[in-house]
Amino acid sequence: MTQPTAPRDIVLTGTTQPDLPGRILRAGPAEIEFDNGQCRYLRVNGVEVLRAVSFLVRDENWGTYVPTLSNLVIDERKDGFSVSYHAVAKNGDREIGFDVSITGDANGNLAFKGTAIPKTDFLTARTGFVVLHPLESTVGNKVTIEHVDGRIEKAQFPRNVNPIQPFLHIRSMAHECLPGVTATVRMEGDTWETEDHRNWTDASFKTYVRPLALPWPYVLKAGQPVTQSITVTLTGEVPKVAKAKSGGAIDVKLGTAGRNLMPPVGLGLPPEEIPHAVQRLDLVKRAAPNILVGHHDPRAGHGLAELYGLRVLAEQTGAKAVLEIVVASLDAFGAELQGVAALVAQAGLKLDAIAVCPVGDLKSVLPGGARPAAPALQALYTAARKAFPGVKLGGGMFSFFTELNRKRPPVDQLDYVMNTTCPIVHAADDRSVMETIEALPHQMSTARGWIGRTGHRVGPSAIGCRDNPHGATFTPNPDNLRVCLARMDPRTRGLFGAAWTLGYIATLARTGVEAITLGAPTGPLGFIFRPTDYAQPWFDDADAAVYPAYHVVSGLASAAGSKLVAAESSNRSAVTCLAYKARGATLVWLGNLTAQKQTVTLSGVDGREAFAGVLDESNFEAAVTDPAKFQAKRKAVSGGKIALGAYGVAWVCVND
Repeated sequence: MTQPTAPRDIVLTGTTQPDLPGRILRAGPAEIEFDNGQCRYLRVNGVEVLRAVSFLVRDENWGTYVPTLSNLVIDERKDGFSVSYHAVAKNGDREIGFDVSITGDANGNLAFKGTAIPKTDFLTARTGFVVLHPLESTVGNKVTIEHVDGRIEKAQFPRNVNPIQPFLHIRSMAHECLPGVTATVRMEGDTWETEDHRNWTDASFKTYVRPLALPWPYVLKAGQPVTQSITVTLTGEVPKVAKAKSGGAIDVKLGTAGRNLMPPVGLGLPPEEIPHAVQRLDLVKRAAPNILVGHHDPRAGHGLAELYGLRVLAEQTGAKAVLEIVVASLDAFGAELQGVAALVAQAGLKLDAIAVCPVGDLKSVLPGGARPAAPALQALYTAARKAFPGVKLGGGMFSFFTELNRKRPPVDQLDYVMNTTCPIVHAADDRSVMETIEALPHQMSTARGWIGRTGHRVGPSAIGCRDNPHGATFTPNPDNLRVCLARMDPRTRGLFGAAWTLGYIATLARTGVEAITLGAPTGPLGFIFRPTDYAQPWFDDADAAVYPAYHVVSGLASAAGSKLVAAESSNRSAVTCLAYKARGATLVWLGNLTAQKQTVTLSGVDGREAFAGVLDESNFEAAVTDPAKFQAKRKAVSGGKIALGAYGVAWVCVND
């Protein structure tokens, strides 16, 4: 059988759907990127002022529609620009159209206007303008809020991740974007409020239309227009600056080893994936996960077979077995947990830890909303200790950090707290997904502030959505697209998935988390190929064994317990890094988080001999078809420089 050649888009992102940068439009000292209706990266003299201004339509499960644009007109002038377009969002027989206009003038001021007219009654969780403020220039900094009643509030963008909205009833927001220059965002047509987007790992503060205190989803009546506007005004003298040079190598500076250790790296084990993982036991064993996290939900009929499968895989791989237990009962939870313990004993499963969560805490609770019916956590944790004596006990959320931050468990009864994350909750384009890594340290430092010395475990997490606490189901993705809140994300299968996984682990490892668990061995959240009931372009016809991220997971799982070495990238948004001690050497992992080639210079190696393994477009097919042979290949590093192709990953061994 002749191996088919993998197309470049499949190699990089697992999908043929294009995701190209938008068109740069300039207005005086300001520039924006126009991208399929969104205005992204508003910069003034190269400084990012806003991450995005977008007119968005969300479905009843908070999934974001990808609108179809028509009548797009872009007029670029010497003194500014104007844009107008019509867009349509559909869901079955529901349809809404909206018209948007955008203008920019010679002073760098911008104006956005949107009018939506539902063609049919339209069920939505949110429809209207959204404004995103980036983290780097705002966290901890001053902001002036004008409220809808005219009241002026002198405030501050929060340092810790705020579990509820830091700002309510907003008409305008003003912050200093450059020394002596203020950017004022004014919002008309409804009432806006701001939420701390870092809760969902978005790298922004989001100001959105329609307060969450109002019911959702809600219906926009057919034929009734919804009109809103956003203006961005710059005040103060914008300095003239020389155009910055682009390109050049990114420096990764190595320091010394400290006290912090590389945390264990594990894999989730969804019950439906256990038979597939057993069939690919040789590859699971080679990955050598430190932890396997099983899941028991009585509502899904989980029982002895799933527990026995967890036992087999844990024993065969040497991984510690952890069991998540969904507790369904409101009052007989003690007997329910005793029943699970009896099944665990019958399966011969030796557990290192359990984590318990009531059914009522699986779904999102909006700020100010009542917590769904659930047992008191103190009583639940006491019952769990009784049912599983001598086993570590975890609590928290099987969903996002948002829920952990809003429903903080009593940590004095726990050995660790936990939560998962998902990078495609609010946006699913490539850059937004990579940018979510930026929010992780904020989540971890916020949690550390209230959990103290209690351990914090993160995962199982993947690019795809493990669970949707905001809605009844996942967003369907039959066409292998970039879709918010979808379980299957095609980028898991590409080099993108490897780079994101490295960035995710590297960032969390430096925060002192107790353990990091990735999605699964196989399936839509996994790293080992298996045939599925959805199309996997190229992989379905090739002799594929694994996805590129497999090499990151297996490599970093073997590093658990190693001393971390200080490592800093001069451009963390472009290249991520992680270093640790390994048998007379320092092992350095590098990941290109962009679709552009990057050159990395290692400093602090003092001319020491170094060898590298590289995963990129040139060896993609070898990496996914013969992982053992691929991992054995190394080449000498010359001059401390490493070339990384689009979403490329390298592991460099520097001899001590």
